[in-house]
Amino acid sequence: MSDSPAPPTDELSAPLGQDADSTKAAGRRKLVKAALPLAALRVSAGVLALMTLAFLGWALFAEGPLGGEPMAVARIHLQLEGAAAGPMPIESSAPESRESDRAHPNRYDGPPLITGQPANVPRGGSTVTVIDGSSGKREDFVIPGEGANAAGDARLAEPSRNGPLPRIAADGTRPAEAFAQSVRPIPGKPNAPRVAVIVAGLGISAIGTSQALAKLPGPVTLAFTPYGADLDRLAARAREGGHELLLQVPMEPFDFPDNDPGPQTLLTSLEAGQNIDRLHWLMSRLQGYVGIANYMGSRFVASEQALAPVLREAAKRGLIYVEDGTSPRSVAAQVAGASNLPYARADIVIDAVPNAAEIDRALARLEKTARERGSAVGMANALPASIERIAAWAKSLESRGIALVPITAVTVAARGKPS
Repeated sequence: MSDSPAPPTDELSAPLGQDADSTKAAGRRKLVKAALPLAALRVSAGVLALMTLAFLGWALFAEGPLGGEPMAVARIHLQLEGAAAGPMPIESSAPESRESDRAHPNRYDGPPLITGQPANVPRGGSTVTVIDGSSGKREDFVIPGEGANAAGDARLAEPSRNGPLPRIAADGTRPAEAFAQSVRPIPGKPNAPRVAVIVAGLGISAIGTSQALAKLPGPVTLAFTPYGADLDRLAARAREGGHELLLQVPMEPFDFPDNDPGPQTLLTSLEAGQNIDRLHWLMSRLQGYVGIANYMGSRFVASEQALAPVLREAAKRGLIYVEDGTSPRSVAAQVAGASNLPYARADIVIDAVPNAAEIDRALARLEKTARERGSAVGMANALPASIERIAAWAKSLESRGIALVPITAVTVAARGKPS
């Protein structure tokens, strides 16, 4: 009889590592588990490769070689008269963001909002036709020539690195005269009191600008900011409607830079030459205007040292100067007189309180001022309420014995007489 133990009769009682069959089975299971992720990876790589090949084949042989990218084809037609002139460089004029200014609700707060078809090509200019490659839509844009102005009269335009600037023609004609609109007197009342109304802030708001052009009568003067899009096209439309134009020049307010009118603002901290260079940039944004007006500028118009060179430059170029009447510390009247510059100042801000009832009251005060002094100037912003009330008021103004006239008709020169 042997004393050796009996062999185990089940797997639980068997010592570890002594069952060869169990060890082999476990090894095979591990190999299978390791092979599954590798196979899945190979399948995924194969599918990705097939998708890449399919995309490359479509991009190479499809009808659209740019793989669906939008395309535009530009065709440039040069239309030159007189001396050859190349297109002006197109610059961005969109200002940086700035804080709210309650006195100027039409402030610029973003990219240009107004687009559309251009007017006729000015002398020395050219057109660019942009064709959408997918839809075939065509759109023409005007690039004015350096020696041209909006009226096509190179006598009144001086070429500069920024674009055309207004100038007095060789025969002495001033832009303020060339672009002035005629005055229609009231029948039987040649000496009737005169009222000039300026609606400012045009060129930024598409709604305000389109409403002003559509609803306001021709004698209302329109003031454009230098930051809008398609300004020359809009200016041409305004002149066709009988309006005189002003260019609003951004000037430093007392709370600058917290309140920033925009790029190229004229500053009291700059040398005269630097401000004149900025003024030239601003003047080149628009053509066909009779003069300039301040845009903000409470600090700037209070400084004779800063303002005088600017107004002398305006006088030298045959323009007028109009101030909005919001700054009691302005020295513009004295400086304009010393520069022999035709000048006007708004007597009443029509929409200081921008609701219909207050606008109507301001217009009534404007009439009263005109009757007392013989003439008066009112200024408003291109707000829907302002445009609606001014348009309604103007319809019956003549019946009350008051003539609505453009701004040049009430501008006073240094000698104290209408210019």
